[in-house]
Amino acid sequence: MYYHFGDIDRVLEPQEVDFIANRTDFVCIEKSHAFNSLGDAVLGTKHEVEAFHKVKPEAKVLFYYNSYVAWPFTRFNKDLTPKGIAKNKELAKFLAIDPKTGKLLEKTNGPAFSYYFDALNPEFRKWWVASALEGIKISGADGIFVDRMNVDEKAGYHVDDLAELARAKGEMMAALKEGIPDKILVGNNAARTKEVFPHCDAFMFEHYNATVTNKENLLKEWNDMVRIAKAGKISIYRFGAKGKGRNDITMGATKTGGIEQRSKEQLEFYHACYLIGAQPYSYFQWNWGWNLEDGNLVDYPALRKPLGKPKGAFKRENPEGWVFTREFEHASVWVDTEARKAKITWH
Repeated sequence: MYYHFGDIDRVLEPQEVDFIANRTDFVCIEKSHAFNSLGDAVLGTKHEVEAFHKVKPEAKVLFYYNSYVAWPFTRFNKDLTPKGIAKNKELAKFLAIDPKTGKLLEKTNGPAFSYYFDALNPEFRKWWVASALEGIKISGADGIFVDRMNVDEKAGYHVDDLAELARAKGEMMAALKEGIPDKILVGNNAARTKEVFPHCDAFMFEHYNATVTNKENLLKEWNDMVRIAKAGKISIYRFGAKGKGRNDITMGATKTGGIEQRSKEQLEFYHACYLIGAQPYSYFQWNWGWNLEDGNLVDYPALRKPLGKPKGAFKRENPEGWVFTREFEHASVWVDTEARKAKITWH
């Protein structure tokens, strides 16, 4: 299991640290953790790194940093706001321009107003890498989770040349990895970005909406997981339970009534999808959002059962069909990714 969460208002209570540490040794502290109480997500991460290392010294705890959205929750980004740029216009050179308006590109949804970074600016890339390394150092983190590492037409970048952007991101990750040779670098949704792949130690498959959980993409991802394992790297397979009437599962559904029960009902299908493709160095994440309260403190007994070793790779019942099976020492897995049904039989 991999856990990834944050609470913008506070740090974890000791019993919450214990709950999570009993289920995982691989954790990332999300972008705005403890910002309202400590004023800096770097300090929020530092607090939890120390808390987890105290109860589980071998735990790997990651610092979060975004490569595209200039979230204002860290000391590095705190002045990348309208007020901050009004005081120091020089900061605007790090930010992307809206091609339609000629003004700074704005992100108005999510946990806070934000601008976007301009990764095509070499000066920005140097600054960003230095900031990321400083965040890891100050927090004492065992590595870093770098968000927005996929470079494709669906990723929503406001640039004309995606190939140039991919090269720029690859350069950033190469410089970052050089600075943390013994720590973990996770690239979110980066498994198919060839410029980035060599420099990352791990890749998250975020599954942020129904499009990336369709049957065709799931099959591609299982092959991606084999490729990643052969390279000696880590896969993180993150799924989120969906609230009633929701397609987007990125932001969670904390206020949606009955979501905890739905998460328990939906788990078996997504758990099976993970197990079909799981390889050495594979991790599974299950919740319904990135906030601490979005399922990260819910007990899912099925995720604590002993699985045992796989008896082989998955099998496809029909070369043209979408039913897959796989056997483990202590479980038999069956999933139909077209009908979106699954059964895990525990022995």
